[in-house]
Amino acid sequence: MARRVLEVPDVTEFPPLPEKSLYQHLSHRERMVGGFPYTPFDAELTRMRRQARVLQRKFNDTDEDDVEGRREILRQLLNPDCRQNKIYIEPDFRCDYGVNISIGDNFQSNFNCVFLDCARITVGDNCLFGPNVQLYAGTHHVDSLTRQANDDYIETAYPIKIGDNCWLGGMTVVLPGVTIGNNVVVGTGSVVTKDVPDDCVVAGNPARVIRKMPPRTTVTPKKNPS
Repeated sequence: MARRVLEVPDVTEFPPLPEKSLYQHLSHRERMVGGFPYTPFDAELTRMRRQARVLQRKFNDTDEDDVEGRREILRQLLNPDCRQNKIYIEPDFRCDYGVNISIGDNFQSNFNCVFLDCARITVGDNCLFGPNVQLYAGTHHVDSLTRQANDDYIETAYPIKIGDNCWLGGMTVVLPGVTIGNNVVVGTGSVVTKDVPDDCVVAGNPARVIRKMPPRTTVTPKKNPS
C-alpha cells in the first residue's frame, strides 16, 4: 500500500521581525509585555521567574486545609488588581511570572493548570477551568535560525483575554493572542487558535463554533406557597 504523505504548501518567506528601532530603547520586560522580541535570559526577567517559582512551590506544597494560606500566596503571586477577588485554584498550578495574570471574581480551576504569562493573561468573572487547562501567551519564531539559543535568542508573547462566565473544559489549550468572548464553553481537549465570539460553544483542534447559545434569561425564584 502506498504511503500517504501530507501535502505541504509552498512558503516564500518567513514572517518578518519588527524593526529594532521600535523597541531597542525598551527594557526586555517592556518588550515582553509589549509584543516585541525579547530575551528571557534578561537579569530582571530571570529574577521574576525565580520569585514566581518559589511562590508556586509553596502553593503546591500547602496542606489541603490551609485555605487562607493558599489565598495569601495567590495574592503575592498574581497581579495586584485581583487580590480582593474570590479565586480558587487546585494545586498543582504553574505560571511564568504571575504578575501578568489578572483573574476576575468567582474563579475556579481544577488540577494542573498552566498559564505561560509572558504577556498579559486576563480572565473575567465567574469562570471555570477544568483540569490541565493551558494558556500559552509565549511563542517562538517559525524560522529555526531565528529561534536558536545564542546571544540573539528571542521570544515573543501576545496577550490572552477570556471574558466573563466562561467554562473551559479539561485539556483546553489557548494559543497566543487569542480573545475568548463572554458566556463561552470550550469543549474538552480543544485547541483555541483564533478569537471566539460571545455566547457560543466551541470544540475541536483547531476549535470551531459548533453551536450558538440560546438567549440568556433571568431565573425568577419560586415563591413558597402561602
